[in-house]
Amino acid sequence: MKPPPRHVRRRSALLPLQPKGDQVIVVGVDPHKRTHTAVAIERASGELRAELTVSARAAGHEELLLWARQQSQVRLFALEDCRHVSEALERFLIGRGERVVRVAPKLMGQSRRGSRSYGKSDSIDALAVARAALSEPRLPEARLAGAELEVKLLLSHREDLVGEANRTSNRLRWHLHDLDPEIALARGRLDRTAWMERLSRRLQRGEQTVRVRICRQQLRRLKALAREIKGAEAELDALVRTQAPELLELPGCGTLCAAKLVAEVAGVERFPDDAKLAMLAGVAPLDASSGRQQRHRLNRKGNRQLNLALHRIAVTQARFHQPARVFLERKRAEGKGRREALRCLKRHLVRVVWRTLRAASSERMISISPNLQEIKMPTPEPVLT
Repeated sequence: MKPPPRHVRRRSALLPLQPKGDQVIVVGVDPHKRTHTAVAIERASGELRAELTVSARAAGHEELLLWARQQSQVRLFALEDCRHVSEALERFLIGRGERVVRVAPKLMGQSRRGSRSYGKSDSIDALAVARAALSEPRLPEARLAGAELEVKLLLSHREDLVGEANRTSNRLRWHLHDLDPEIALARGRLDRTAWMERLSRRLQRGEQTVRVRICRQQLRRLKALAREIKGAEAELDALVRTQAPELLELPGCGTLCAAKLVAEVAGVERFPDDAKLAMLAGVAPLDASSGRQQRHRLNRKGNRQLNLALHRIAVTQARFHQPARVFLERKRAEGKGRREALRCLKRHLVRVVWRTLRAASSERMISISPNLQEIKMPTPEPVLT
């Protein structure tokens, strides 16, 4: 007589080390500017155990942590990814040794749509955040921001300056058209100092009407924005060369793309392999097979800013880098379409970026502590062979 099958406890990817029983909880937090609402649910059943609302200040953070520790000895904090209102709580929890994951609002919305309860409140949102973390066990853990935060802040500031310059340039063009339709400036002329000086002299010679004075003010604003943008790009270049100069050696990757990669990856140590980084970037292949047809389709989810940087590098390599062009031709010969072939190239680029950032991180660690030289880290692969 065969013995009955033995029940085997599997280790969860969400909480690798968990005690016996239903003692593990997930604390979902819906952060706001003045208050934070948290709910605690059981990992095994998803059942609501308790909820709490605290002030979004240091005293409220202490109260929230004490309350969570009273609920269970093993816990995971899941915060809705609203950085401006959740970052202070995130830093506090990580500094106290707690595990924290960020839940994108899109995932929280999907969890709410699948819920059997209706309505909208902070506690309902916090419960949706916690259950979204349960349904997505491979969310990367949050970590204290390092130098990549400076890169992200500076990159966002530079993009704001470019947007303001474009809006000012568009308004100036319409004013110039009303002044004299013969003033036709080709696209990109207002980005050049020589053309701005030429236009300034022409406006200075004319009658100083209200419209002309507005045009001169907008032109001075464009000159100031151009100087600020140039200064931000120079500072970004210095930061990238300090953090990951190897990225600049990648064909098709300039200072802005490298800065975008460093800022959006936000610490390559969060990703144990390149597959998880590919899933975050939205370039991991998604199975779309049916019957005898075996194929993969594009992934339209993930971090779109990270995907944008990889797309720019891939498009540039497809035009000018011979190994990448050979790679794309081989994928097209296998029956893949143009977009599918480009997706394969982006997936390969993720692997190269992951290895490059891991190697750069290990070099920084060795420079800080020479005793780490014996640790073997992955070396960057060639772009395409």
